[in-house]
Amino acid sequence: MSRTVVEGQLVDVVNGKTVPSRVMMEGGKFTDIVTLEEAPMRYLLPGFIDSHIHIESSQLCPSRFAEAAVPHGTTAVVSDPHEIANVLGMSGIDLMLKDASNVPLRIYLTAPSCVPATPYERSGATIGVAEIESMLKDPRFVGLGEVMDVQGVLNDDPRIISKIKAAKVFWKGIDGHCPGLVGNDLVKYINAGMRTDHESLTSDEAEEKYFLGMWIQVREGSASQDLRALMPFAKAHECMLVSDDLRARDLVNGHLDVLLRKAVALGMAPMHAIRAVTAWPAWHYGLPGGSVVTGRTADLVVVDDLKEFNVLEVYIAGEKVAENGRPLFQAEPKTDGLGIVPRDLSGRDMLLPAEGEKVSVRVIGVFPDRIESEGLITDLPVSDGFIRAMPEQDILHLALANRYANEVPVLGFIKGFGLKRGALATSVAHDSHHLLAVGASPEDMAAALNAVSRSGGFAVCDGGKVSSLPLEVAGLMSISPAAAVAKMESDLLVALADMGCRLPAPFMTLSFQSLLVVPELKIGDRGLFDTRRMEVVPPML
Repeated sequence: MSRTVVEGQLVDVVNGKTVPSRVMMEGGKFTDIVTLEEAPMRYLLPGFIDSHIHIESSQLCPSRFAEAAVPHGTTAVVSDPHEIANVLGMSGIDLMLKDASNVPLRIYLTAPSCVPATPYERSGATIGVAEIESMLKDPRFVGLGEVMDVQGVLNDDPRIISKIKAAKVFWKGIDGHCPGLVGNDLVKYINAGMRTDHESLTSDEAEEKYFLGMWIQVREGSASQDLRALMPFAKAHECMLVSDDLRARDLVNGHLDVLLRKAVALGMAPMHAIRAVTAWPAWHYGLPGGSVVTGRTADLVVVDDLKEFNVLEVYIAGEKVAENGRPLFQAEPKTDGLGIVPRDLSGRDMLLPAEGEKVSVRVIGVFPDRIESEGLITDLPVSDGFIRAMPEQDILHLALANRYANEVPVLGFIKGFGLKRGALATSVAHDSHHLLAVGASPEDMAAALNAVSRSGGFAVCDGGKVSSLPLEVAGLMSISPAAAVAKMESDLLVALADMGCRLPAPFMTLSFQSLLVVPELKIGDRGLFDTRRMEVVPPML
């Protein structure tokens, strides 16, 4: 049994102080901690824990995700696998666990509560109470995944209430998901059992939830970046820093080390920030690690200082697993099929028929750094019996093709992508992961959709020429290394920028336009969906 000794400035998150120390690790545990007169000016921190993330959103299978995240100090994650569960069901979750078993990163899962996410769309699988119970018996599952069906909870819908009760039987935590919820509805939602929320939009909202008993997870991901807005709350109260959805292109540049750097730069005390990615998530979810204390699991991160948090070494269970930004282990990815019905769509399939010279239509308005959208109304011209987009006013065509069946696409219009020509498409579309496309050209939209139906992932089509990033695992994740995935996406983003797109993460932004549990206007496999009224609405008024 090997013994490892590390010296530096120990960050004691329990007592809130930094002490020159020699830390000894053996048998996966911290065996002794000795206070020194002097020690090297590098800092010894507990391993970083991301307590709310969807690994699938990184575009990487779990083993490739670990290769990218561990060198940045991440030693454990709590991941909700509801993305792959919506596509492949329990077999998809088993695939995640199998792939994760070959890497040192501690990957814990929550049992997906919303498969399908709502009764208003069709997914590839259904996970009921029996499946939830089977998962919660497994120690690798630390709770019930984010309960996005807020209305179901408020209306006492037995489909979601029975899953919440199952989590309580097994004494497992329940994660919430309630953007903008306040007042009496919030009280009822929390009283049903929800203990965390990562969707607060303002500091006041976060504070209300906190004082009603919720742990607030302050999110800073690729598409949704809430850290600055929530900083007044986060500096003053216990919380967790999480990434939620972080694409490979951002992950290669850092993970929780970046969140620590940002939080401290925005005025959060370093000890407070470190606790938000170590002690507090470990204590809440009952995870190993979280603090450097004799007898506890030896997950340790060595950084150069408490401002930049550049990671020098990473230890998991007392074994060095990364050094100077490089993993000391190798992934062995696994895959089990695409799960997409191939399509052969034409440009005509992307057009809505109409009479007259112009019509009033509903338009989804997207935001560059938020998962919410707005519902707009505008007039569009009709030509040759079909409604036409107006790229010059940033009104583009939108299409959803059913992933699981060869059905007529659902059509609409969208604003905020800025494309002047061409199209983009994705097989990553929360939460049922139907195929989505946005475009100025109906023909290019069809070509992009056809491409992702055969290889999964992202596609860009400009004048009939298709470029793509394949995602071989359920059309959600790649088995390629993170750097290769990041390079392929970067090339697509360069092409989109040349086509006029001004969004920083267009594929991720597009993926959230089918999330029917988030305000305000979205698109599902049954049509445009008003998420405030919770009903399908016609594209034309």
